[in-house]
Amino acid sequence: MLKIFKHLKGLSWPVTAIISLLIIQAYCELALPQYMSEIVDIGITQRGVPDSTPLLISQQVAAGVDFSKIQLDYLLNKGSVMLAFSVAVMLTAIAVAFLSARAGASIGRQLRDKVFKKIVSFSNAEIDRFSTASLITRSTNDIQQVQMTAIICLQMVFKAPIIGFGGVIKVAATQTGMGWIIGVALGTILMIVIILMLVAMPVFKKMPVLMDRLNLVSREILTGTNVIRAFGREKYEEKRFDTASIDLKNNQLFVSRVMALMMPLMMFIMNGITLAIVWFGTRGVDYGDLMVGDMMAFITYTMLIVMSFLMLTMISVMLPRAIVSAKRIEEILKTEATIYDEKNSHDEKLDKVEGIISFEDVSFRYPGADEDALENLQFAARPGETTAIIGSTGCGKSTLLNLIPRFYDVSAGRITLDGIDIRDITQAKLRSLIGYVPQKGVLFSGDIASNIKFAGNWISDGQMRNAAEIAQANEFINEKENHYEAEISQGGTNISGGQRQRLSIARAIAKQPKIFLFDDSFSALDYKTDIALRKALKQKTKDTTTIIVAQRINTILHANKIVVLDEGKIVGIGTHEELLKNCEAYQEIANSQFSEQELRGDKVERKALSTPECSSGFEFESAIGGDGCKNE
Repeated sequence: MLKIFKHLKGLSWPVTAIISLLIIQAYCELALPQYMSEIVDIGITQRGVPDSTPLLISQQVAAGVDFSKIQLDYLLNKGSVMLAFSVAVMLTAIAVAFLSARAGASIGRQLRDKVFKKIVSFSNAEIDRFSTASLITRSTNDIQQVQMTAIICLQMVFKAPIIGFGGVIKVAATQTGMGWIIGVALGTILMIVIILMLVAMPVFKKMPVLMDRLNLVSREILTGTNVIRAFGREKYEEKRFDTASIDLKNNQLFVSRVMALMMPLMMFIMNGITLAIVWFGTRGVDYGDLMVGDMMAFITYTMLIVMSFLMLTMISVMLPRAIVSAKRIEEILKTEATIYDEKNSHDEKLDKVEGIISFEDVSFRYPGADEDALENLQFAARPGETTAIIGSTGCGKSTLLNLIPRFYDVSAGRITLDGIDIRDITQAKLRSLIGYVPQKGVLFSGDIASNIKFAGNWISDGQMRNAAEIAQANEFINEKENHYEAEISQGGTNISGGQRQRLSIARAIAKQPKIFLFDDSFSALDYKTDIALRKALKQKTKDTTTIIVAQRINTILHANKIVVLDEGKIVGIGTHEELLKNCEAYQEIANSQFSEQELRGDKVERKALSTPECSSGFEFESAIGGDGCKNE
């Protein structure tokens, strides 16, 4: 747990102040029983002037001062001191509570900040390793557990030993002969704590894992609600959730029972100690070997000692959970991202970026995989050209695209931008040059404007509207009541899939990048929108490098270069016509998407469509740079 605090700053002064206040508080608490003993023995129970009476009182009595007045003055004097000490205890307790809460909140804030920044710096490999559900648990529940334990530790850990050892010293000074009672009590408490720790520690270690499991199941169910309903699996998923929830409940119940068992045991010990002290103390008072005030002080000191050990016991129960949580947090903080920026970057060489992307004998293998997902890729994408990637499902198309912005790093070979290895370019610089549109349109809660301007506030309203117009999103935006201020819910669930895709494309266009990466980003668009978007996009991308991952051939017919992948390897590179002649894998894809009559035609893209925009006498040409419907 202490390893966590090396990551934190600004805690030295509140911790020092808390320790100082706790010392003052402990001193006052330890002094009060002694004053109470003197008040009882001298100011209350005395009826004469015994040998133990202080010299000043004896002198006053000898001078003829009334003894009752002397007792009253003594009570007022000592009572005032006790009142002052009690006020000091109250004020220091308030100050300690305030400072410890402030320090605990600072610990939680700093840990959340550092953990979040660390997670954001992770590549996809680290995120896959921990899992999203586990990262959420570590960022919330685990940090909360450490924060709560830190607050309690600041209030108790430093105070308990001072009170405990100070109480033992004070008890030894009373010379009551009952020190053995404290020894028996502390030995019993220590034995109970050890037994509870041995039983509870394995359960504490399981709790974060069970919480991860519950978060994982909850996240899967909530994000897959429509699929669950469509397949009628509500009952199964309810049972799966109940299983994860019940496992966590049973674990928490066991912990609660341990805590519930500990408190009665401690109270039983405390009551037993009080009974033993009264039993043996009253006999000493009866024999004249012990003063009533001394016995009362002994009881108070004993309770302080036992309470100090009780505080340590409570901490010992909470600490294992906090230690487990701290280890999980530390695991994130000490994990080094596999993708990082080199100290000597070459950003200065990219003042004027052309945008030539070259794959030079690139291979890639996912962490923990047995074989390469991509193998020996060799091709280049140039500005002003459209490079398309096509292949069967699972051949590595999206993986290839994810290597360019360094979501993953290559396992062998290298990818260059204008001849510079992208690993020698800072991630911020590299990604600032890329407009990335993922396969699934990802939007963020806010409004339409904030999503299109996601790249930065430097994007003007004019650039935003122009990007929306190119992406064919302005039509549905203008239909909304608040237009660009229309609300977008989390994940964009309040708009259709095609609208999400168009806003994702507009977001990339508004960034004005040098390189466009489209990961099958037109699949949710209808033909009319697809045609209009590509025609508008052609003008926007005439000076940029465009790489498209596609499933459909008619998406990439007019690409300057088509790269055909099969099981992670390049099996063909060329134009559509060239690949139809000499690439068997491409021919298979074409045969699965077009009829023999269409393939035998001069151009497969000349395909009559019975759509409103392509009526009889018009033909369709679908591709980036295609003219859409054409009059013969």
